[in-house]
Amino acid sequence: MNYDTLTITEATKIQNQLREEIRIRERNFPIDIIAGADISFNKFSTTVYAGIVLLRFPSLLPVAYSLVKKEVLFPYVPGYLAFREVPALLGAWEQLAVKPDLLVVDGHGIAHPRRMGIAAHFGVLAQVPAIGCAKKVLCGGYEEPGLQQGSESPLIYKDEVVGVALRTKNAVKPVYVSPGHKMDVPGAVEVMKQCLGRYRIPEPTRLAHNTVNLFRTGELSEGYHEVG
Repeated sequence: MNYDTLTITEATKIQNQLREEIRIRERNFPIDIIAGADISFNKFSTTVYAGIVLLRFPSLLPVAYSLVKKEVLFPYVPGYLAFREVPALLGAWEQLAVKPDLLVVDGHGIAHPRRMGIAAHFGVLAQVPAIGCAKKVLCGGYEEPGLQQGSESPLIYKDEVVGVALRTKNAVKPVYVSPGHKMDVPGAVEVMKQCLGRYRIPEPTRLAHNTVNLFRTGELSEGYHEVG
């Protein structure tokens, strides 16, 4: 998978093609292993650090992680970050000795101007059920959810519910959950509510974020590693 030489016009065409393959539907499978995926990079650098962490579900105990470092030439363009991130994530995915039942990505699913956030893009390519869990809104609007943990409010874009603003801790800014592939909005929110811990960011993507940062600073090494 190499997007380095694509123009924005070509990237848009790919997004529109992949969008036709997205399946938004009720979850019809059990979850024994859930994964969190995250990327770390400087927007002015060509080096991308990618990580996927596997966790038991619903205990959320880590069992393994996969780390990849990749050089990427596609530019940093909002709405097209998947073209920087997906190739490295696919490398981390291919290293996994066990594939998860569901992947949670730090980013958006269909809550994207062309319905093709990184969770949708990756989910279609890897053919894995995927959820996007983002820290900021990319498109759409919502009413502020209640201040209690677990409160939610629909995220609406062009008269369509594309996700949910979910309060993960009392009186803390919400995160934005949207299905990426083989999930629907209610199912994505139900799963993410089971992934809440002590922090604003749900455990799968929080642990992936921490693991990738340790990799970036040289404290963890590239490859597939089992925990414990």
